[in-house]
Amino acid sequence: MELQRIEYDLSVCKIDDIKQIDFSREFFVLSKTADEISLVCETDHIPPGAMASEHGWKALKVAEVLDFGMIGVIAKISGILAEAEISIFVVSTFNTDYMLMKDKHFDKGVKALMRNGFLIR
Repeated sequence: MELQRIEYDLSVCKIDDIKQIDFSREFFVLSKTADEISLVCETDHIPPGAMASEHGWKALKVAEVLDFGMIGVIAKISGILAEAEISIFVVSTFNTDYMLMKDKHFDKGVKALMRNGFLIR
């Protein structure tokens, strides 16, 4: 399976109003529950009113459209990274999945995945 590096430095933020988001940006992931609004965005474009933010994330994207019937994609990737003692934050879209790792562990994670047969571009 092929994974693609996302070239942005990312942050995970807690916001209180989606009007703060710059919807013109190429990459962001928004989730809302009854308890919170979370945003994964480029670190350089954190909304000015963010209530909290965790910086220092890098991401890999599964570089193909995943069918909803596929089983074990995240389990395989997260298992390899867990074995390498790397924590991840996963976000999913309709088409694919993104694995975020702290930047200090990113190169180690990439190497672990490559050793286990993943192609990373």
